[in-house]
Amino acid sequence: MNYRELILSAIAALKGNVLRTLLTMLGIVIGIASVILIISLGDGATKSINNQLSSFGTNTIYITPGSSEGRQGIRTQTNSLKLEDAKALADKTRIQNISAVSALVSKPVQANANGQTININVQGVSADYFSIQSLEAKQGEFFTKDDESALSRVAVIGSQVVTDLFGEGAEPVGETIKIDNRSFRIVGVLTEKDSSAISNPNKAVYIPVNTAMKILLGQDYVSFILAKAENADLVDQTINDVTALMIDQHNIAEGDLKDFTVNSSQEALATVGSVTGLLTSLLAGIAGISLVVGGIGIMNMMLMTVTERTKEIGLLKSIGARDRDILTQFILEAIVLTLVGGVIGMTIGIILSFIASTLINIPFVVSPTSILLAVGVSSIVGVVFGYYPAQRAAKLSPIEALRYE
Repeated sequence: MNYRELILSAIAALKGNVLRTLLTMLGIVIGIASVILIISLGDGATKSINNQLSSFGTNTIYITPGSSEGRQGIRTQTNSLKLEDAKALADKTRIQNISAVSALVSKPVQANANGQTININVQGVSADYFSIQSLEAKQGEFFTKDDESALSRVAVIGSQVVTDLFGEGAEPVGETIKIDNRSFRIVGVLTEKDSSAISNPNKAVYIPVNTAMKILLGQDYVSFILAKAENADLVDQTINDVTALMIDQHNIAEGDLKDFTVNSSQEALATVGSVTGLLTSLLAGIAGISLVVGGIGIMNMMLMTVTERTKEIGLLKSIGARDRDILTQFILEAIVLTLVGGVIGMTIGIILSFIASTLINIPFVVSPTSILLAVGVSSIVGVVFGYYPAQRAAKLSPIEALRYE
């Protein structure tokens, strides 16, 4: 008996009781679909978060107030960063591999223009902020460092702000916008850019950081500082240099707790990748339990099949079928059953992944790994849980099998 005949015989045997075959297959279908769905959503969520973090650039360094060292030092000082720190970081004579630096402050306010009023989060930034964030001007231009020094009341606004205040397709450059009841001249409009949970430039209004601190906020400290490393391969060394410069700036003695924290987007990406990967693996493992349940169902069905086909086995052995042929036939039946269930589960899993990704607005990702996993696991489940019933069938005595009622 060749393999083609064995496969055809296995398919014919499974067709003999379609309802039982489908019910047995259900556990494999649910298991494979669940695993693919979870892996797909995990990969999609990871990609979404990575895209958001990457919008800041992989060579961006963040300096935030407060220390991450020790339980008592976490974010205890929210006013430890000054404009002077940003200026020191931008000084080429004091630190290398820094191409741009921006301090940042923000405040939720009302903006008025053209008879319309909206709530916005105005951001005071340095002129370098736009290059750090890879933002482009669709209309007009960005404000300059001279505007910062002169405390100019100028603003760069996002595309959604233009639509909300002036109407779609408007050209508001040169118009006046009131921010917290203070007048600012619009000098530029940003090109629309994909938003993220971290930043949405389309709904933002940017003004010079000095102007924001002195006129809108009345404070002498900044929320955080962004620095762009010129060479992305030297980010780790640059972080060490930035830390040393900040220690010098703040006159922190050796052994004392730092009042700032320095991180990079690369570190954030690595952390997100490890956390989401761990969660995805954990959830996929939990979903994989249903594969074990499905495998037990297959074993139960195959044992019943062996009992029902005892006479058939005896007849096959009486005409020369070897134990190996019987063993192979029943294992192939289990493999065919699980592979068909795997294909159905894979299809359902991909469809559900697409629907779920669309509903929660994350990228739809189905990796080749998950497809190979579906096929591989299906085959392994078929072999593992089909082996015992197949071996039992192969060991039946042909005389006893023919006598079986």
